Amino acid sequence: MAVYPAHGVGVIKAVETKTVGGIDQSFYVLEILDNSMRIMIPTGSSENVGLRAIVGKEEVDDIMEILSDRSVELGAQTWNRRYRDYMEKIKTGSVHEVAVVLRDLFLLSVDKDLSYGERKMLDTAKNLLVKELSLAQNAKEDDVSKTIEAIFS
Repeated sequence: MAVYPAHGVGVIKAVETKTVGGIDQSFYVLEILDNSMRIMIPTGSSENVGLRAIVGKEEVDDIMEILSDRSVELGAQTWNRRYRDYMEKIKTGSVHEVAVVLRDLFLLSVDKDLSYGERKMLDTAKNLLVKELSLAQNAKEDDVSKTIEAIFS
């Protein structure tokens, strides 16, 4: 299993060799768990695109601390600027950055209504976290989701 930025957890189904531009290249064939999307990632640049292993159990506590941190100060950015910043964080593929996005959007939603794009991004960040943390802890997704919701209630 591996995590692909902005798409989530997937299973590497195969390693295939394809000829691209007259050069043979090796690709990971990754199938995303949530939607069965198949992505081909060049093995030589897999780290550059953010492909990584699922976080270990020891990192789960760090993620929960990020979600629990209420000392952050949210700037007065416009919604579209915030959206771009948060999307960049999600695209890094870092579970820590995804946790920051989820926390910040939740805290923002307490004070004001989120735009449609921000609500969708909040759902995306939550889904990405729930899937990965459930696999990291060998727990049910519902249980992880309830734990995250409890942090925010």
